[in-house]
Amino acid sequence: MTKPDHKYFRNTDCQYFPCHKMADDSFYNCLFCFCPLYWLQNCGGNPADRDGVKDCTGCTLPHRPGGYEHIIDRLKQEFEHNRTARKTKNEQESPPAQDAPDKG
Repeated sequence: MTKPDHKYFRNTDCQYFPCHKMADDSFYNCLFCFCPLYWLQNCGGNPADRDGVKDCTGCTLPHRPGGYEHIIDRLKQEFEHNRTARKTKNEQESPPAQDAPDKG
């Protein structure tokens, strides 16, 4: 399997490697050591709820093949959603444009 360097990084010298148990760790991506989707309620992974705290211990999504693409796609969706929401909010808060007085 080809591992593009901008999508894949593996640090076997890390004191926590491997941080998650996987059935097949031949492809173990450490690029997203801390998942950027952690703050999203619907991240696409399989987190557990531990007394109101999101626990991603059992999630291997960032580390397995296709994880990079999933994270980038999900971030793009979130950015687009936020951009659209911000634009809509700004349009609702802006006063209506008034026509310039006729100087005729």
